[in-house]
Amino acid sequence: MEGQKVLLLGVYGMEVVECGGALAKNVKSGGESFASIMLSSEKSQPQVNKAAEVLGVKMHYTNFKSGYVDVSVEAKEKIVRVVREVKPDIIITQDPEHSFHDLDPDRRQAMITILEGIALAGRDFALDKMPELEPHSIPTIYYMTPHSPNTVVDVSDVWNLKQEAMGVLESQMEFSGRHFEHALTDENLEHLVPGFSSLTSDYEKGRAVHKALDQAVHVYHGLATHGHYAFAEAFKREGNFHLQELIK
Repeated sequence: MEGQKVLLLGVYGMEVVECGGALAKNVKSGGESFASIMLSSEKSQPQVNKAAEVLGVKMHYTNFKSGYVDVSVEAKEKIVRVVREVKPDIIITQDPEHSFHDLDPDRRQAMITILEGIALAGRDFALDKMPELEPHSIPTIYYMTPHSPNTVVDVSDVWNLKQEAMGVLESQMEFSGRHFEHALTDENLEHLVPGFSSLTSDYEKGRAVHKALDQAVHVYHGLATHGHYAFAEAFKREGNFHLQELIK
């Protein structure tokens, strides 16, 4: 399949890896994969950049302030500018339904800002602020890690790249290590990761649990639900699939 120009509009940064299989496969097919992240700390950005490099993704940051994301004109202009500069064929972003249930800060406001920005990018909005950029409409949007997917992408051939890229996110792995240790009992952790009690650093703990979790999720979408792939990423396409004829 011929590569496309794909743009991920993410919030925190780990999304680059979470849908990194689809992004990496697009690059392997001759396409270009971009990611623009709203909230990523100065400490995290070099790690996200390194993960993106592993996957072949070109990075950009809009540098919103944590806790202060709002649906203002200025915020929407940032998203519009990214879309018009990249001119993607496909946009990937977070699942609106999931964002409202997720208690990560800023996700709800970010979701509305992203969708408003996508909608306005193809209209006569803020042309005076960016006269060098023409409106650009997006024909296809996919929501990543959705509650109700209608699409799965085989990422078996880039699975090792996803694992390598996730391992680079040291701050996230350290945070996850502390989180999982408080969220689960010692017994559950041992069942999930045999030998967990022998791990000494937060990074090792977070990375070990993420490996188990990632494999379970990707196998579930790839094989367990009467699928045909070893590992798959789940997406929800916005709107109907428009086909010239049925495909198998």
